[in-house]
Amino acid sequence: MKHSKRYLSATALLERPRTCSLDEGVQKLKACATAGFDETAEASFNLGIKASQTIVRGTCALPHGTGKTSRILAFAKGESAAEAERAGADYVGGDDLAKKIQEGWLEFDKIVATPDMMSVVGKLGKILGPRGLMPSPKTGTVTKDVGQMIGELKKGLVEFRSDRFGVIHTVFGKASFEASALKENLVALIKSVGERRPEEGIKGRYIKRLVISSTMGPGIILDLVEVTALAEQAH
Repeated sequence: MKHSKRYLSATALLERPRTCSLDEGVQKLKACATAGFDETAEASFNLGIKASQTIVRGTCALPHGTGKTSRILAFAKGESAAEAERAGADYVGGDDLAKKIQEGWLEFDKIVATPDMMSVVGKLGKILGPRGLMPSPKTGTVTKDVGQMIGELKKGLVEFRSDRFGVIHTVFGKASFEASALKENLVALIKSVGERRPEEGIKGRYIKRLVISSTMGPGIILDLVEVTALAEQAH
């Protein structure tokens, strides 16, 4: 693959294959974020799980948010719908919104639903599932307390889920954040993944590798001893 001069200049800042502490890794991420926009800080966890049998999923309330305001759709009715509107949901409804989604409308980032609306949401599984938008009780996005969940999502709650290769890919802020804020977000994310360590289905190490990067920057491998220590604090 041919890389741009900007990308090659960024990779020159890294000494491969040396791993970095969290502090150093965050500093390098910021230094490598040289695109003409505020790049997103991303994290990829390679987990030692039997991915065909085990899924690791959950949420993390980032202390300093994601740097992005999510557009939230709420499937709710009655008082729950009113609560969702008060909490700042961008779209609230039921069958009407389901029909729009079936017709191709996807102008939202997160979905929250009350349990009594899952008969409506369930019909959208083939559309929402592959896009990672399907609400779930395991992530708290199927709940009677829609107002609280919407508030948390607006503040910067992120969802994560391992894919069929046992990899979790998620975000933990913006490259423009102060290094201390990015590190605090990253530590919170590592601990959240650590809390979701399954009781069975582990092959060797739980977290085998953690790489961070900005949207357009190269991957930065973090010191696994430090990462594992943080993850085990939460388990």
